[in-house]
Amino acid sequence: MAELNLKEIGILLCVVVVCYWNSLFCGFVFDDVSAILDNKDLHPSTPIKKLFQNDFWGTPMSEMDLDPQGRYLVLQKSFGKERSHKSYRPLTVLTFRLNYMFSELNAVSYHLLNLLLHAVVCMIFLKVCKLFLDNRTSLVAALLFAVHPIHTEAVTGVVGRAELLSSIFLLAAFLSYTKSKGPDNSIVWTPIATAVFLVAVATLCKEQGITVVGICCVYEVFIAQGYTLPVLWDTSVQILLGKGSIPYSLLQTLLKLVVLMFSTLLLVVVRVQVIQSQLPVFTRFDNPAAVSSTPARQLTFNYLLPVNAWLLLNPSELCCDWTMGTIPLVESFLDIRNLATLVFFCLLGYLVTFSIRYSGDSSKTVLMGLCLMVLPFIPASNLFFPVGFVVAERVLYVPSMGFCVFVAHGWKKLSSKSRLKKLSWIFLAVVLFTHAMKTFSRNWDWESEYTLFMSALKVNKNNAKLWNNVGHALENEKNYVKALRFFKQATHVQPDDIGAHMNVGRTYKNLNRSKEAEESYLIAKSLMPQVIPGKKYAARVAPNHLNVYINLANLIRANESRLEEADQLYRQAISMRPDFKQAYISRGELLLKMNKPLEAKEAYARALELDGMNADLWYNLAIVYIELKDPNEALKNFNQALELNRRHKLALFNSALLMQESGNAKLRPEAKKRLLLYIEEEPHDANGYFNLGMLAMDEKKDLEAEKWMKKAIQLQQGFRSALFNLALLYSQTARELEALPVLDELLRYYPDHIKGLILKGDILMNQKKDIKGAKKCFEQILEMDPTNVQGKHNLCVVYFEERDLLKAERCLVETLALAPHEEYIQRHLSIVRSKIISQNPVGGGQTASSTAGAPSLPEGQGQENDEKGKKKTQFEKFKDTPKTSPPTNRKNKEHVKSKSKQEQNTDKDIKPKSTKEIKDIENKRVAALKRLEEIERILSGE
Repeated sequence: MAELNLKEIGILLCVVVVCYWNSLFCGFVFDDVSAILDNKDLHPSTPIKKLFQNDFWGTPMSEMDLDPQGRYLVLQKSFGKERSHKSYRPLTVLTFRLNYMFSELNAVSYHLLNLLLHAVVCMIFLKVCKLFLDNRTSLVAALLFAVHPIHTEAVTGVVGRAELLSSIFLLAAFLSYTKSKGPDNSIVWTPIATAVFLVAVATLCKEQGITVVGICCVYEVFIAQGYTLPVLWDTSVQILLGKGSIPYSLLQTLLKLVVLMFSTLLLVVVRVQVIQSQLPVFTRFDNPAAVSSTPARQLTFNYLLPVNAWLLLNPSELCCDWTMGTIPLVESFLDIRNLATLVFFCLLGYLVTFSIRYSGDSSKTVLMGLCLMVLPFIPASNLFFPVGFVVAERVLYVPSMGFCVFVAHGWKKLSSKSRLKKLSWIFLAVVLFTHAMKTFSRNWDWESEYTLFMSALKVNKNNAKLWNNVGHALENEKNYVKALRFFKQATHVQPDDIGAHMNVGRTYKNLNRSKEAEESYLIAKSLMPQVIPGKKYAARVAPNHLNVYINLANLIRANESRLEEADQLYRQAISMRPDFKQAYISRGELLLKMNKPLEAKEAYARALELDGMNADLWYNLAIVYIELKDPNEALKNFNQALELNRRHKLALFNSALLMQESGNAKLRPEAKKRLLLYIEEEPHDANGYFNLGMLAMDEKKDLEAEKWMKKAIQLQQGFRSALFNLALLYSQTARELEALPVLDELLRYYPDHIKGLILKGDILMNQKKDIKGAKKCFEQILEMDPTNVQGKHNLCVVYFEERDLLKAERCLVETLALAPHEEYIQRHLSIVRSKIISQNPVGGGQTASSTAGAPSLPEGQGQENDEKGKKKTQFEKFKDTPKTSPPTNRKNKEHVKSKSKQEQNTDKDIKPKSTKEIKDIENKRVAALKRLEEIERILSGE
């Protein structure tokens, strides 16, 4: 066997790099989205064993969740769980996982590895070619393979790595098997064992890998042993007639074939066990011929063979998706396309006959070319079992090897003739150059989903899926108007395409055209097969089409009067598919909206039965328990969500708030830990920093609280709660003057912020002695809310400070009328009246309030209070408890603590409480208000 030299390796590597270097600039498109972006098996958090339990798309082989890329179910009477796509390729997924380990979702590394793998395939293919062709012709075949445009889907499309890896091990297995013939026609078992192992590895990369066994069998009989069909026939006849014994070489051949076939059978049995003895089921949208009747099914499947051959011969019009109406069905024997089928089979029959009937190097070359082209294509041919596509360019990756062998062999024949030698070289140069240019140009089509599907529409405008996919690409760019045009065209091309009508409805919804959206959803719903009780539901339905019920329900439930109608749609979806997890989730959300938390709890519990490892479901159930006023159970469910996904952002944030609101100091460290983890995940969310600040305030860590509050304000300008609580923090730590600019910023964004005005007025009054400024603050409060007791009371204080005692008394009388049970107002009114009496001689003690019908103090009491000392010239100005009727939808954790030293002295005279007791009461009240208003902030969603 000829070995590769550095010159050949260098030429192949350079050609591959030149043709495919621009693929490094492409992203994840088409099937890459499901296999890479949405596949959790790539994540380090997923155990390695899951790769061997799930299919290529990350779906368990035993069942399958909804998938947008064409995995379908048959809805029957039992409505059992749908089946996996059965694409079992764990070793390919393992290479994706390695890419993710080094670069996560950076597409460059994925495309680079594909490029290198293609170069490796080209080199191994060159070595295989040298078994049947001379060195120069082998290099020509390898170069043709390296530049063939049909390979762009396998090389530039990341999911095509399955073909690349499978090809490497397929060719390696074949090369290993060619070494199994020893001297004197003896059997060398080590290469055979190695070949069997490599076949298993190739099959774990992609299913077609097992077809190399057939190639090895053909090689053994017709190449290694040199038999031809006439010789085999004569030998068989002689043995059957008893005129001769079985030749030793034939016995050796039969023994090796038995070992190969037994190994293959074992691999097939294991494979059948893995897929649980079930084949995937596809809809007519993926493969229309598969669900067609005779003879359309047979005629179409046979016609697809020359279509694939033509793509190898003339790869000028390539398309990423050949499903749906791309190739119309061949429904009659009179269809002119049957001639192409006839010509193809005639040519194929001639080549087969030539290769097995005659001996010689040419026939051997043709035979191996046929093996490489035909046998690996059998799994995708639809002839033995239907597949989920009509034509797929990437499955032609290995068959193109046989095609390149044919072309190279034909070129050799032409170049051996002196008259055609120059022409043959010109022909070869033109083919290599044009193919290379086509490959390079085709790579740019895979740059994005928009460019890919637009290029496909240039080839075929009868495929509704292509119109839909262009619409999806535009939809991802928020270009809904243009996307709508493509979705509508899809409905015109395929009027019964449920998904297209759903896309139209969703786009109308995005354009806020609810009426048109509902009409489109209703059309899609009318196309769904109707369940007939007592009968099997034999129609094939794409699982994502069932989402029409969800989408329609989600649309109409925006109307409060149609909630029951929406619920009926959810229930209908569940009746069609009892394991429809999303239906339970959406219904749970609706039931919460309908104020039916117990039923919502049942819906989420049912969803958890279907998917107990879904962190989002545990989170949703926790929200239900919050509605049920059961914080302990809510916290348990949040914790369960975090056990499944320790970085579940919403569970981290809301469980931390729940711990904080519990008032349990022992839970604060864990709450802080979760909030710190949350801001790692969401470093730009100001709410995380704000709540860290509130935790620090609860723990009296003032500097830390200040740091977190400032960070929250920096991230979110005008953050109402953070601004107020930072000002409050300054006020509570005797830094009132630093609070003023913060309050000014708060009031610039929220001029109606009553508590901010109260706190600002307090600081202006007590710290800056700016009575006029304080008065303006309190008057502004009363303009917005004339019944605000705290603002009214503080304005009374201003009047007292202005020494307008009569006005202060009238003000307090009005305040007392607003809150007749507030003892501190009555107490302050007594003080004011005592002051009025002390300033008036006997007989002039008639107060303004007494003329208004309010009770006046006895004269002696007023004199007694005055005689106790002049320290009582001031009185308590601010009430330090929550309002008597706190608002039910507050978004700020706000409380004003504002007592002057004189007020505290007054309190000491009036209330026999120690300073420590007063501070304890103050702290309890502040904590209570914070907890109340934080819960309200959470409920309001700030």
